[in-house]
Amino acid sequence: MPTWEEYKTAAKERGSLAFELYVVESTPAKTPDDLKANLPDHLAYQAKLEAKGRLFLAGPMSNPTGEQMLGTGLIVYRASSMEDARKIAEGDPMHSTGTRTFVLRKWMINEGSLSLSLSLSQQTIKVS
Repeated sequence: MPTWEEYKTAAKERGSLAFELYVVESTPAKTPDDLKANLPDHLAYQAKLEAKGRLFLAGPMSNPTGEQMLGTGLIVYRASSMEDARKIAEGDPMHSTGTRTFVLRKWMINEGSLSLSLSLSQQTIKVS
């Protein structure tokens, strides 16, 4: 099994992007009432990270059928290292209060596409 750096080097040699992000899978550890109580602080923390360019994507996840919400969330950070990403995750009020637990992983982005459609007169942005 190659190390992370060996894989990153090989990916770049193949022409892949090899862009690193940090992914947090956040899981409820307390009651729904505890989650609701911490939600405003959590959302304010996320908004602050987004404004600083540290939060890439975040949101809740469904069960495998897509029919029900699990309470599990996925958060993707821009960070300089695992340690930096861990500090960001630990600073989330949901995590710092023990309302949620998390697993942190490094994610290497190699391929894919993103399209933006910006309509100035309608003041809309469409992501696809």
